[in-house]
Amino acid sequence: MARYRRCRQPGCHAMVQLPNHYCKQHFEHEAEYLANRQRWARSHSKTYQHRYNTQTRYRDDTKSEQYRFYHTRQWQALRQQVLDRDHFICRYCGKPNSRTVDHIVPIEYDKALMDKADNLATICRDCHRLKTFWEQSYYGTGIGQKLKKSPEIKEISIVKKLMVKKK
Repeated sequence: MARYRRCRQPGCHAMVQLPNHYCKQHFEHEAEYLANRQRWARSHSKTYQHRYNTQTRYRDDTKSEQYRFYHTRQWQALRQQVLDRDHFICRYCGKPNSRTVDHIVPIEYDKALMDKADNLATICRDCHRLKTFWEQSYYGTGIGQKLKKSPEIKEISIVKKLMVKKK
């Protein structure tokens, strides 16, 4: 049995037999559509992803070292320990079922605290986004920024107040 789909031309409701994408009236767009699709597929191949990960994401030694740390067994064990300690509850807003573990003082700012459990806290997605934004302005972390000489804040309650104030 033949399969059909609707013509991709906006406003056209004609049915087209697969593998075509356009009806007879709009068939001139078929070649252009297929070319765009192939171009997209080439740019989103594994080669593209590999290039992004090796050249863009890990473009400097600091970031590369950080991302390597997150793939170690040490980090996996530490992360699970913190999640169990916090009972999967966000330490910033109290939201249950939070599965992200975040460094209270960013690794980029103080590498010595990278593998310390007392510098880690369970955090929900929304709080993590706000905290990252706050860290970028307070510590100067993030790509293309220069680290500032700000005092380290290790108390979650203080970070929470500053984070909400920045919002």
